[in-house]
Amino acid sequence: MHLTELQGANLRCFSEFSLTPVSGVNLLLGENGAGKTSIIEAIHILGYGRSFRGRIRDGLIKQGSSALQITTRWQDAQGALHQAGLQHGGNDWQARHDGSDVDNLSQFCSHFPVLSFEPGSHALISGAAENRRRFVDWALFHVEPDFFPQWRRFNRALKQRNALLKTQPQTQTLAAWDREYAESGEAIHFYRQHYLDTLNPGFHALCQEFLPECGPAALTYSPGWRHTQMGLLDALRMNQDRDLQTGFCGVGPHRADWQASLNGQLQPEHFSRGQAKLLALSALLTQAQQFVAEKQFWPILCFDDLASELDSSHFQRVLHWLSGTQAQIWISGTDTLPIYGQIFPVLKLFHVEQGRISTTQ
Repeated sequence: MHLTELQGANLRCFSEFSLTPVSGVNLLLGENGAGKTSIIEAIHILGYGRSFRGRIRDGLIKQGSSALQITTRWQDAQGALHQAGLQHGGNDWQARHDGSDVDNLSQFCSHFPVLSFEPGSHALISGAAENRRRFVDWALFHVEPDFFPQWRRFNRALKQRNALLKTQPQTQTLAAWDREYAESGEAIHFYRQHYLDTLNPGFHALCQEFLPECGPAALTYSPGWRHTQMGLLDALRMNQDRDLQTGFCGVGPHRADWQASLNGQLQPEHFSRGQAKLLALSALLTQAQQFVAEKQFWPILCFDDLASELDSSHFQRVLHWLSGTQAQIWISGTDTLPIYGQIFPVLKLFHVEQGRISTTQ
């Protein structure tokens, strides 16, 4: 799929903007603070309902405005044309898709498989486990129809069980939620484990291409309890006294994590910032490949300041890899590098200057 038109209003420094992108590479160039990232954010919001730089109400809406608006037209993998729009005020929102109101934001975002990579994305490797759970769950949301109902079921059980724990309940009262919690949690674990197992060969191959100097790479998964020794229901019962003391569930898929290893070394502190960025990028692009294998079309790929912290050699390897995809790609940067035109056959250049955008084909 690819966007054929993107419009926005009241988004950071933009009162309004309108772009007509190409199906290949769309390059957003300008000085720091010109608004390039805001365009990437607009696309990200379509796919996630939020920005990668924080909540929408925390500075994303242009000062003096009550809500931002994003509208788009796009062509799907079958060639059909669609249109959609989102108005978001930070707390409430309204959305339309092909002329009909949408009352579920997740449903709206399901039409826009977007993978974004920005300067903070190295946190996928070196940051909190929450980042890595979101990474896996994004893919499962798009490719496994039964995942999202189980995810909602588990989070409802987690909320109810945590509320009960704070009341110091009787064991039989707590047990009423334990089975619901364990069944949905085991289902989430199964989906995540299977997905990462499927991802591992592609991740290894891509790391060999981007980081050949670092040796074998792998993804190692931990479900959030000692799964090799017991199921989640047994783990809950073993951990019950501790849960009652702390007032929250200490085992389960909300504690799951995965780690990337290079040459058998798991510790994130062993990676330089550049290595962490390339590992995160390898994971994201492997995810894009796996998405194509499952859905038969490419997600939209967005890269904010892709060149930062990558030397020329590694940067060229990434660009050459991207040139072999059929994805619509958005890249922001500060410099007009000749290599873009040399590598990408379909390229459109947008110059961004403080609320204004001009185009070079």
